[in-house]
Amino acid sequence: MEVQKTAELTGHSNPIFSLELSQKPGILFTGGNDKGLVEWNLQSNSFIKVMFPVMASVYAIHCPAGYPLLFAGLRSGEVLVFNFIEQKITHRLRHHIKPIFDIKSSAKKNELLIASEDGTVSVWSLETLGLLHTIQVSNDTVRCMSINAAEDRVAFGCRDNRIVIYDLEDYSPIKALIGHTMSVFSLQYAPEGDYLLSGARDAQIKIWDNKTYSLIQNIPAHLFTVNHIAFHPTQSYFATASMDKSIKIWDAVDFKLRKIISREKGYASHALSVNKLAWDGNRLLSAGDDKKVIIWDIGF
Repeated sequence: MEVQKTAELTGHSNPIFSLELSQKPGILFTGGNDKGLVEWNLQSNSFIKVMFPVMASVYAIHCPAGYPLLFAGLRSGEVLVFNFIEQKITHRLRHHIKPIFDIKSSAKKNELLIASEDGTVSVWSLETLGLLHTIQVSNDTVRCMSINAAEDRVAFGCRDNRIVIYDLEDYSPIKALIGHTMSVFSLQYAPEGDYLLSGARDAQIKIWDNKTYSLIQNIPAHLFTVNHIAFHPTQSYFATASMDKSIKIWDAVDFKLRKIISREKGYASHALSVNKLAWDGNRLLSAGDDKKVIIWDIGF
């Protein structure tokens, strides 16, 4: 596997906590612990503009397919809704009063899910942007979530070390997966839907069977927190990002480690925690506490 660093996007003045590809190809959005949400051009690897100012850190960005909207979840608990057609913030979802850590959407149900430090997940209509339900998932933070390919299950990762599986149809709880010894920071359903990956503050990646909810395998993946997991869109690989400053690429079939991208391995990589990843074809985008987005060409 060949890895080549092709660009570095700089301009943020503080750590970057979130990055999200736009619905429009070639556009990336980033947010973090500074004054605005930023738009980048991935064709020229250049800064476009600050989309809008923010009054609190941005922990989550989501661009739902089929809607001209961008959602930005803030540390304040507010979610800003930017409309690309009107080119302005048209709504402010003010329900949570504690930080927003993740935002996902169900195309099948036209619903938006927002996970908060208050232990709840709020469910909103993507059509009206009205609040539909509030789910009490935990007594502590809901840190991350993942919706499976069939869109009939959603997994929530919590600060109390649990992963809780819910039915996406009626939002009833199905099963709590116990295994991590520290907060769960990232969840990703495999694209084929046969297993769920979880990464946590205990530096472990766990692979869970989707039918039996049993643990298939545990991988001592990193030295510190696994901040994010991202599956390649077409190839059988996934990447992990960690507080240990490294990015690792794994085989999604046999779960073997295929590549380590770090300064120790000779790459001009991140100097601090790597917080978020995104795949743009065979390009892997990584963002971290060192205020940079790095673009990697991965040759399989």
